Amino acid sequence: MAGVTPAQLAEWQAAVGRKLVEEEILHPAPLRRYAQAIGHDGHSSLPPLAHWAFFLPSPADGEIGPDGHPKRGKFLPDVSLPRRMFAAAEMEFPAPLVMGEKARQTSEIISLSHKLGGSGDLIFAKVEKRLEQDGAIRVREVQTYVYRAAGDRISMPVPDAALPQGENWQPDEVNLFRFSAATANAHRIHYDMPYATGVEGYPALVIHGPFTAAKLAALAQRDAALTSFSFRAMAPLFLGQPVRLRKSEAGYQAIRCDGVVAMEAKAGLK
Repeated sequence: MAGVTPAQLAEWQAAVGRKLVEEEILHPAPLRRYAQAIGHDGHSSLPPLAHWAFFLPSPADGEIGPDGHPKRGKFLPDVSLPRRMFAAAEMEFPAPLVMGEKARQTSEIISLSHKLGGSGDLIFAKVEKRLEQDGAIRVREVQTYVYRAAGDRISMPVPDAALPQGENWQPDEVNLFRFSAATANAHRIHYDMPYATGVEGYPALVIHGPFTAAKLAALAQRDAALTSFSFRAMAPLFLGQPVRLRKSEAGYQAIRCDGVVAMEAKAGLK
């Protein structure tokens, strides 16, 4: 393997099976802040992917890494590749959340694998999250994180002369801040321009992948309640450029201004 050695991979894979169990009461205030951050009225129904309002990371100052994420090694393994992205998720919603009641979330690392991509080494870590109330699973989610090398600088996408079809969505700096605050996402690529451009090599602030996923879930939820939802991030979206949200033959898509599919999603409806 190119940069990752068998010994390193074995060390990181030793974290498979590691669990984190948390309990909290599902108070309505965090849910309201999350709903407002994604543009949902929060009154007619629960906002899409409402469970993301709860069980938020809260590391102490000394437990935060240079990118704003919690330091590696406590739950997720201390993978040495510098960039980490929330790349995909698969969710099931067997039963509705009950506000004001205690809930338990169990997070478990279920796999860690290595691949070689065009940019070099890639480490994929899958984490299953089970949110329970009264002994019943309310949400089951498998999140996929990707670790990679720093890579080359990325250029700002050049808009097509004719923008793609779909509903226009163009969040601003305040929208990104509100979503970061509502989900306790301190990754600096979403609010720190010198870091995003100078350290991580992006041309502008990056729109959160989960923010985009929530907007696509909202689009799907117009048709009926969600029984399942999955998404896969395929390309970054940048502040200052329009995004098109639309249905597709396979599900739902977020299209960049240059026509590139930035995210694909599928939904089960009832």
